[in-house]
Amino acid sequence: QVQLVESGGGLVQTGGSLRLSCVASGRTLSNYAMGWFRQAPGKEREFVAHVTWSGDSTNYADSVKGRFTVSRVKGSNTMFLHMNSLKPEDTAVYYCAVALVGSWFDWIRDGEWGQGTGYGYWGQGTQVTVNS
Repeated sequence: QVQLVESGGGLVQTGGSLRLSCVASGRTLSNYAMGWFRQAPGKEREFVAHVTWSGDSTNYADSVKGRFTVSRVKGSNTMFLHMNSLKPEDTAVYYCAVALVGSWFDWIRDGEWGQGTGYGYWGQGTQVTVNS
């Protein structure tokens, strides 16, 4: 089993910044990807950002490109989401997720990184609220 713990959420004004952290523990992880998703009240869960095991490849939702940066700490099971220029529409519960990737070719080619169904492990979420 894999346990994921997110932290760093909070209340911030429009234009402000936050850094979310996600730490994975439990079984030894290898060949995996990590992602961030979010869910606002009354809305479907949506993809935010993804980073590969090596940290060399990242992907972002169009709505956060240029404002959010996802990164991994090499050699550890820690992932960050740096969020800048926050907007009220970024208000949501943010979830960290881990996917054990069988085929990196398929994972990248088919955009599986952007689909929640591709991830087998999820954290409990951390609330981000952006006031206007």
